[in-house]
Amino acid sequence: MKKIFVLLLLSVVLTSCSDFQKALKSEDPAVKAEVAKQMYDAEKYAKAIRLYEQAAPSFKAKPQGEQVFYYFAKSYYLTKQYYLSGYQFENYVSSYPKSEKREEAMFLSAESYYKLSPTYSLDQHDTRKALDKLQKFIDIYPNSEFLAQANQHVKDLREKEEKKFFEIAKQFNTISDYKASIKMFEIFLIDYPGTPYKEDALFYKLDSAYKLAINSVPYKKEERLNYALTAYSSLIKFNSNTKFKNKADEMFASIESELKQIAK
Repeated sequence: MKKIFVLLLLSVVLTSCSDFQKALKSEDPAVKAEVAKQMYDAEKYAKAIRLYEQAAPSFKAKPQGEQVFYYFAKSYYLTKQYYLSGYQFENYVSSYPKSEKREEAMFLSAESYYKLSPTYSLDQHDTRKALDKLQKFIDIYPNSEFLAQANQHVKDLREKEEKKFFEIAKQFNTISDYKASIKMFEIFLIDYPGTPYKEDALFYKLDSAYKLAINSVPYKKEERLNYALTAYSSLIKFNSNTKFKNKADEMFASIESELKQIAK
């Protein structure tokens, strides 16, 4: 019995392979598309892609193309070829605006770019593109079954952008470009008022302001010390028991001492 099952399975596999090879050699796009769908249903997505790549151009702007291009894009998506799936789903949405799969295709296009979004330390071009596409999807389909996923993706991407911005501002502090650091943290605190990095941002803004003031030429020193004093107040107002309290208090004492010397 087991031997019969194995033989039957082998027969199905060989027939499938034979159909695939025949379709590859066929000059009929309809044959390629039909076998491509069979390969897709059998979860042989790489083979489906090879056939769809050959067949798809013949179905462009044709009603039959609606199914062809959907499964073509989905095959790319399921093989994690997200640049290609994002592009193909995007074309599908614009080519078949009345398709019942348009909502799903629009979401999968946006999700493809979401999956391409790199770690925060790298260039965030794909992150911004994914955010734009996800927001457009949410605006068009506010009651979508994919809404919860889309909103979570937006949250993830915004947190990544936020982390990227914070680290850039912090890097300016690290390389002693204190003017740029102060400016970046000012913008960061305005753009991300609820950020989990707020305490850190307020401290590094103070640190940059303090170091800029202490090392200033005499005629700019008083103004910059007073700015640093304001930065200290902002940090303490946010959290009087900040984890940076010891360092912040040392800066505060130094600022007051310097201002007293200037006053004399």
